[in-house]
This record gives sequence, C-alpha cells and structure tokens, in this order.
Amino acid sequence: MMTHIGGRPGKYPDRVKAQLRAHQPDVFICGHSHITLVKHGPSYNVLHMNPGAAGRHGFHKMRTLLRFTADKGKLSDLELVELGPRSSNAIDAAD
Repeated sequence: MMTHIGGRPGKYPDRVKAQLRAHQPDVFICGHSHITLVKHGPSYNVLHMNPGAAGRHGFHKMRTLLRFTADKGKLSDLELVELGPRSSNAIDAAD
C-alpha cells in the first residue's frame, strides 16, 4: 500500500489506520515528512517505509530514496541511496 501523507508506526492518521485494517498490506510506503524511516509496525504487522525526500526543496539536508527488490512477495536488497545535498546544483543521474 502506498500513500503520500501516512504518518509513522504508532502515529497513523485515522484514514490510514482504516486502510491498513481493510487491506492488511505487507508493506506500507508513504512520504511527506522528508524523514527516512524503515520500521516494522507491529500494530498492523506491516513494514513501514518512508524514502525520505529526493527533491531539492524542503527542510531535509540530504536527498534520499530507498531501493529494494520485490520478488514473489518477499523484499530483499534494501538500501538507502543518497542523491546528494538538497541545495546541490550538480546534475546527477536522478534528475
């Protein structure tokens, strides 16, 4: 399951709680906070993933994303990729 504003384990908004109960996903990906987080959310038995922020605007210092392999319902090879400073003017492969 994926949504933009999703909160974090223990602090999910009511609409997200309802969706987690209804759909019971194995993985929940959300953003908005610009704070990278990968954590098992025991209340809903879900792997919570927030990739941070890949954009050049916002309060984050480092642009980040998460890369992983999903195969036959299993995740592996999870890594945090740093794209460079938020204020960087350099052009990189992520642009």
